Amino acid sequence: MPDVQMPKPIFIISDGTGETAERVVRAALVQFEGYLVHLRTFPDVQNTVDLGKLFRLARREQALVLTTIVTESHRDAANQFAERYGLAHIDLFGPVLNDLGTFLQSQPSEQPGMQHVADQDYFQRIEAIEFTVKSDDGKNPHALRKADIVLVGISRTSKTPLSVYLAHKGYRVANVPLVLDHEPPPELWDVDPERIFALTIDPETLLEIRRERLVAMGVNHRSSYGDIAYILAELEQAHDLFGQNPDWPVIDVTNKAVEETAATIIRLFQTAGLEVREAEE
Repeated sequence: MPDVQMPKPIFIISDGTGETAERVVRAALVQFEGYLVHLRTFPDVQNTVDLGKLFRLARREQALVLTTIVTESHRDAANQFAERYGLAHIDLFGPVLNDLGTFLQSQPSEQPGMQHVADQDYFQRIEAIEFTVKSDDGKNPHALRKADIVLVGISRTSKTPLSVYLAHKGYRVANVPLVLDHEPPPELWDVDPERIFALTIDPETLLEIRRERLVAMGVNHRSSYGDIAYILAELEQAHDLFGQNPDWPVIDVTNKAVEETAATIIRLFQTAGLEVREAEE
């Protein structure tokens, strides 16, 4: 009987939400193939008693421990617990805070959770998300001129996930679907062309994506939506439109993660000297 590989435990202990450490770990884990990991996050750990309990639990499970703790005395305690129990421990905040303090010639405030304080930027993001949801898939063409970013492209070119991702970064995003033999909404021509980003994709890749979508929806794959000739016609019409509007950057989303495409859009947005609009009251 073959050996069963058990997941390796990783503990994230934080005096905040633990989201920062979780993102770092997940970003690093993609570099390792064939791993099995059980990731557990313990947020809002504010005292050394709870900290000690978690390190003892980590010892029983032989877990790797990562901490994001801003209070120096608690970081010291975490290091001591790790040494006492013989645990691998990564302090994600300590070295950064120390080096920043030396560089800035200042001391950190050591107040947990400050990253998530409801400041103006927070409300800007909330307003951007609300705007983007209301402006998804061409639903609110009258709001196009108020958008920071407008995405145009045929169906399944990642318009909606890109819109949501950018909204979480504080951009008000509207997206306009391009439909074969239909004109875009007239309000699109009132938008600053530098704020419009055109999305395209390899037709064979799009065919595969659409056919998988049809299967998930229980629809016959012979639908024109999943027909290569129809897709080629859609892309041809879209590229004719893009050619008529040379100020629109054309971005190929084929086999690209949403984060990668969003980074390209943000870079072009900033290079053009554009700014995010103020949130409406």
